[in-house]
Amino acid sequence: MSKRFNDATSDGFAYLTKRLLVSRAKAAGRKASKEAMETMGYTVIALEGWIVKKFQDGRIERLSPIDMPPLQPIILD
Repeated sequence: MSKRFNDATSDGFAYLTKRLLVSRAKAAGRKASKEAMETMGYTVIALEGWIVKKFQDGRIERLSPIDMPPLQPIILD
């Protein structure tokens, strides 16, 4: 085994750690969302520029638009 994989601070290890962290965080978010939907009957999410309330039966109620600054052009040198 190369030294790179034995070193806990190597990029390979950091990548696997970040990948695992992102995967677990997404799974936890999905689980929490499902439990909230079952408990309260709705969840509040961001969807297409709006904060919306999404109900168990599929209805969506718009609550508030999300204020987003205008996109700035990217100028390359």
